[in-house]
Amino acid sequence: MKTAKTPGTLARVLAVAGEYGAHIGEIETVYIGAEYNVRDVAIIAPNQEAVDLIAEAFSRIDGVELVPGRIDKVFQQHEGGKIKIRSNATVRTLQDMREVYTPGVARVVQAIVEDESVANHWTWRGNTVAIVTNGTRVLGLGDVGPVAALPVMEGKALFYTEMVGVNAVPIVLDTKDPDEIIETVLRISPGFGAIHLEDIASPGVYHVERELERQLTIPVFHDDQHGTAVVVAGALISAARLLGRNLDDMQFGQVGLGAAGSAIAGLVSGLGFKGVWGYDPSERSVERFLEVAESGVTVSTGTTDDYFDALVEKCDVLVLATGQPGLFSPDRVRKGQIIMALTNPVPEIEYADALAAGAAVAADGSIVNNVLAYPGLMKGALDARAAAVTPKMKRAAAFAIADGAPTGMLLPDPLNRSMHEAVAEAVAEAVR
Repeated sequence: MKTAKTPGTLARVLAVAGEYGAHIGEIETVYIGAEYNVRDVAIIAPNQEAVDLIAEAFSRIDGVELVPGRIDKVFQQHEGGKIKIRSNATVRTLQDMREVYTPGVARVVQAIVEDESVANHWTWRGNTVAIVTNGTRVLGLGDVGPVAALPVMEGKALFYTEMVGVNAVPIVLDTKDPDEIIETVLRISPGFGAIHLEDIASPGVYHVERELERQLTIPVFHDDQHGTAVVVAGALISAARLLGRNLDDMQFGQVGLGAAGSAIAGLVSGLGFKGVWGYDPSERSVERFLEVAESGVTVSTGTTDDYFDALVEKCDVLVLATGQPGLFSPDRVRKGQIIMALTNPVPEIEYADALAAGAAVAADGSIVNNVLAYPGLMKGALDARAAAVTPKMKRAAAFAIADGAPTGMLLPDPLNRSMHEAVAEAVAEAVR
């Protein structure tokens, strides 16, 4: 945008963007002149309507002119897809060709025939994950179908490669039948070292995960459940450290026991909390949590409004994963509570509102991001040749994430590669 060289002009522009719920990204100065400046300002708006309203509002500010040819950087980043396959071998001569392909490849084939496990070393299998979805539960968008789910799966794959050097292949399936998903994954599994399940609707995904874990001897990881659980566990460990408190002195409460909620409560039940409470209006969801809760910890569950009120009052830690934006009003916050509201894109309570109401630590789904967990966790599982992803491995990942948080911060930067490497090492050690 072109702005007059009048003090406060850019500030007015940024303030207007904020009035429409937008965040400001990078600001790059393109030109500085005697009478005006030109800057490339990244405006991160909640939707297209907000983008149009912001542009209209900018045009009404004296001394501001939008340069023609606005670029939607989101679409620009996705043009042509975000990932591609590159060769890992150098082929410059005919001899190189004979070694990587026929006739030399026959020797490698025969070695695998004699011992299938060596495929993890002599092919990409040992460092490759299949990211499987049918697009029935994508982000906050719901059932968008397999093709529309592809951009999300490409994003997941990108972070595998960029953060820990693991190959990841999006597999989008045109079926809503859990048994067909299971059959397909079983048939393609020989080519992969691990299976990453993503954005498959409940309750079918529970059956898919359970059967794949039972029938396969490679790690199966449902990121919507266990990736979220690992990051939440890491955030809770970190929050306790920031406050100088011990987990065994605190009561934990999970509100919402769906796919993510039950996994969070199940994993957290092994962290040493004084007690673990779980609430969901669905009795089946409560039963599912009880199936995964660690033995030896005091667990309380309920489905009534009175139980929900008691949980809110008694628990020092509240994690909300209900899918109901604005569910938790600020007047329910108890001073000193740790509150994590995870529904996206609008949480049960805004973390700023929770802090203003007296919460000691607060976070939402923009802070508690799965990308902190799954790359390193799966890299560690692959490196250690794990046959499954266990609670011990997930807790190791959670502690490594907490350890990677900078002083005074709740969680590490998700783009910190050394943190992902530390998670991988901790997980591999937990397997050994």
